[in-house]
Amino acid sequence: MAKAVMIIILSVIFLASKINCQEAILHISNGSTSMEYCIVHNHSWTPLSETLDAAALYPLVNLTSTVLCDTSGVSPEAVRGKALVVMRGDCDFSQKALVAQGLGATALLIASNKTLITPTANESEYAKVHIPLALMRYRDFLDAQQVFGEGMQGRLYAPPHSKIDPSIIVMLLISICTVALGGYWSGACERDQLSSGAAGGGKGESKADSGDISLYSPLKVVIFVALMCGMLVLMYFFYNVLVYIIIAIFCLASATALFSCLDAVMDKLGCGTVSFSIRNCTFSVRSLILAAVCIAVAVVWGIYRNEDRWIWILQDLLGIAFCLNFMKTISLSNFKICVILLSLLLVYDVFFVFITPFFTKNGVSIMVQVALGPDASGEKTQGNMVEVPAEPQAPSEKLPVVMRVPRFSAWAQNLCGMQFSILGYGDIIVPGLLVAYCSKFDVWINSTKKVYFVSCCIAYLVGMIVTFAVMLLSGMGQPALLYLVPFTLITSALVAACRGEMKQFWAGTTYEVLDSSREPLLPEGRADGSIGGESC
Repeated sequence: MAKAVMIIILSVIFLASKINCQEAILHISNGSTSMEYCIVHNHSWTPLSETLDAAALYPLVNLTSTVLCDTSGVSPEAVRGKALVVMRGDCDFSQKALVAQGLGATALLIASNKTLITPTANESEYAKVHIPLALMRYRDFLDAQQVFGEGMQGRLYAPPHSKIDPSIIVMLLISICTVALGGYWSGACERDQLSSGAAGGGKGESKADSGDISLYSPLKVVIFVALMCGMLVLMYFFYNVLVYIIIAIFCLASATALFSCLDAVMDKLGCGTVSFSIRNCTFSVRSLILAAVCIAVAVVWGIYRNEDRWIWILQDLLGIAFCLNFMKTISLSNFKICVILLSLLLVYDVFFVFITPFFTKNGVSIMVQVALGPDASGEKTQGNMVEVPAEPQAPSEKLPVVMRVPRFSAWAQNLCGMQFSILGYGDIIVPGLLVAYCSKFDVWINSTKKVYFVSCCIAYLVGMIVTFAVMLLSGMGQPALLYLVPFTLITSALVAACRGEMKQFWAGTTYEVLDSSREPLLPEGRADGSIGGESC
């Protein structure tokens, strides 16, 4: 019984998640050959069949020499029972449709050299039109003519796609795996440093000597967040200039991060290295090869960064390495700093996503505008009103600050232009810093079960699931930190409270700063087991 109820609930959710999009497909064939093209229609006005098999087959008649605002020059016998292809302009869509309908046509395709938009009309005109109506690119019709000649036949259909796209699952896996790996790496490095300190005479290594950057002062955290706000505002107003600077910085930083990650993997696998010297300078063959590979990957991404079809794979690879290295390099010294930083960034995220649309000219949030580039104002909303370029557009530069995975189920939409699910690096790094702190605290208290690290990772996973669920139900992008920060902070605090370790968890690291007069949490000379092979 329970299984049956669960199946029914899942079926209802799946069906409810199906949406009818305004992008559709024109399937043209001549018997042996077929091709598909993007069209834009209005589902609430002239709905189309959802499958190709159910779609009616129409002979296509080329009337692109006319805009069909009246019946002059058109013979009813030549168009009756056929689909007409006419040019856009001079009169409303509804007028063209009524003229075509009066001539006995069974469908109307309007070829356009302008941006394709969802066809609309006055409310009084909707009930008068009974034939399918859609816009197509004029260049697509010319292409079809070259391929098929005059004996073209077409089917119009609009397959609905599910809001629950497989790309969401891929994005979820990328985020949780990156956070978990980054936290594990930070904990392993911390264990190595403590072990090295114990072996060297019982004195822990300071953060100043470890190569990491530690945020230990609330004032530094406030300044850090203020700089982020300032940078975001500058990007909004000077996007066209700063975007190239950010791209160059990303290429350098991501190549360095990828090298750090691959070098750590090589150490973990026990791969040896061969060194040679030139003029008293020692070089590692492994390091040179890794450096060449990482630089090549970053350069390839930089050259082909606007190639949507496949470059997202390299961007995600570099993004994962960047997030991992950031989580390992930036250290939060105690839970107090974690609470301050994550809370401020939560307010920052919500403000720039939900509040700033009230102040911008186009009603798009500053966060979305910066993340998606200057074309963000044309972003599709719920598939209701869409805009599809009629001609190939010069790619606009986008900041490499998001993970991108193409929507696998939106085949009709991909004919009109690639669609992506995106997740900002900040939605991985910010909670990831808390996960890394929890992993280090497990090392400090010698927790063999890694209870803080595991519980924080689970909280992050639940927070991501809630984020995607709210996004699907609301139909709009969400500031992920609004859900991730409370889940991870509250979970970590509850674990510390239940274990009676809140005082230590709140106070933090054993070597917070060089001039700290606090007693360390761990007694000097304590040696925990080392995890060999990590590059720290």
